[in-house]
Amino acid sequence: MYSMTGYGRGVCVNGGLEVTAEIKTVNNRYLDVSIKCPRIFNAYEEVIRGKIREKLTRGHADVYISYTDKREKEKTLYLDLNTARAYVDSARAIKKEFPELHDDFTVSSLMRINDVLRPEETSAADDELISALDNALADALEKLNSMREVEGKKLADDMLSRVDTIEKLVAGVKERAPLVAEEYKKRLFEKIKQYTEKVNPDEGRLLTEVAVFADKSNIDEELTRLGSHISQFREIAKEKLVGRKLDFLVQEFNRETNTICSKSNDLQITRLGLQLKNEIEKIREQVQNVE
Repeated sequence: MYSMTGYGRGVCVNGGLEVTAEIKTVNNRYLDVSIKCPRIFNAYEEVIRGKIREKLTRGHADVYISYTDKREKEKTLYLDLNTARAYVDSARAIKKEFPELHDDFTVSSLMRINDVLRPEETSAADDELISALDNALADALEKLNSMREVEGKKLADDMLSRVDTIEKLVAGVKERAPLVAEEYKKRLFEKIKQYTEKVNPDEGRLLTEVAVFADKSNIDEELTRLGSHISQFREIAKEKLVGRKLDFLVQEFNRETNTICSKSNDLQITRLGLQLKNEIEKIREQVQNVE
């Protein structure tokens, strides 16, 4: 079981290259990936998303990429001839207008103007840089998932302990359920006797009334399904990706518990049902943190 919350940081150092990848994940119903990286990696963003999708299925992931490149590389310069021509034309116009001024405008001074001659920026990452990024990203994902697995184990332990509590409460409801009809029968006979002291009530009709009540308040099916849900929960909790399955199962827990509370017509069972709903809600909150 994996938690959707975690953090991983990977670093790859290779010669003059150092690439750092950081991944932070939080809860989200679906997988959402946000990438912040230098422009040199823009063309590689979809590949990064693909690598994230291989390891994550749910949650919001913020991915941060940074790098330093101190490799000895051949430098290339960009010469903007149009800008250079504009500077030269302007210099000639000034010389013509002010001939008495000393002319120190040379090729060297023209080259020192930033707009005329500048280092040419690399527009895309080379193979060595991409390889370093892949290694840093793989390291970050491994650390992220290690942290998510540890957190997932804590979530699983908490939810399974609550499932144990639910099982005890269901056992309490099972123990109480058979007594409900019998107690209703006693109360009904006592009331009839109280209001009809001089009249002999039709016992057959009273027993029919008790039978109808017992049928309406029968919760055997709901208790059986709850027992099945408890077993399923424990089995699913052993798997890796369980969030959607448990989310559906918790809804079924709630459905059966609501039915028990509405059908039971008994104060003790209602109290047990409310305790059940409380534990189920706590599990539901934890399931929202699980991938």
